[in-house]
Amino acid sequence: MISVSEVTVAYGDLVAVADVSFEVPPGFVLAVSGPSGAGKSSLLWAIAGAVPVKSGQVEVDGRVITDRPRAAAHGVVLIPQGNGLARVLTARENLSMPLLADRKPTEEVDRVIEEALTSVGLLDSGDHLVEELSGGEQQRVAVARGIAQQGRVILADESTSELDSSNRERVLDLLRTQADRGAAVVIATHDPTVAEAADGHALMDEGRLTWVRRL
Repeated sequence: MISVSEVTVAYGDLVAVADVSFEVPPGFVLAVSGPSGAGKSSLLWAIAGAVPVKSGQVEVDGRVITDRPRAAAHGVVLIPQGNGLARVLTARENLSMPLLADRKPTEEVDRVIEEALTSVGLLDSGDHLVEELSGGEQQRVAVARGIAQQGRVILADESTSELDSSNRERVLDLLRTQADRGAAVVIATHDPTVAEAADGHALMDEGRLTWVRRL
């Protein structure tokens, strides 16, 4: 369960998220849409503990999120806009880093990576450097890395923006699968098709959130 209570995020005098509150239960996919600069990414990054909250509180399963390490320890996975991959590593190496950091057995890591790359249609590209992949392929690797971590919370920031329709559907199906296993999923998007496919849809504008469709 994600619980966002009266959260405000500010960068100096610029308020990016203004007094936002909502909950996302396990098994639910929430799409957050809005124009560029509306605060969508700042909201996701606040839930992920990656930016400080000026006021209010974020909780995951009743545990207060205060920083990124604490969020990661509670199973909050962030798939960032721009993919966040290490370009000088291979796709497979990018997937392995968070899994090895959790001290998972090598055999399990290898199996999970194979499954994740297969799920995004990139098994044959696993040994390619990220910088050798197209923008859409890099985005799919970032999704695979997020899926492989099997988090309690999946935060996908514009994770379909560079994908064609078939791969967009593939990624949406994967995020739905994560919800089906019990994760709470939040997708920031400009794409009305993505918003329509979600269980709930909220709109952000000038840092404020309003509901289009909710649980």
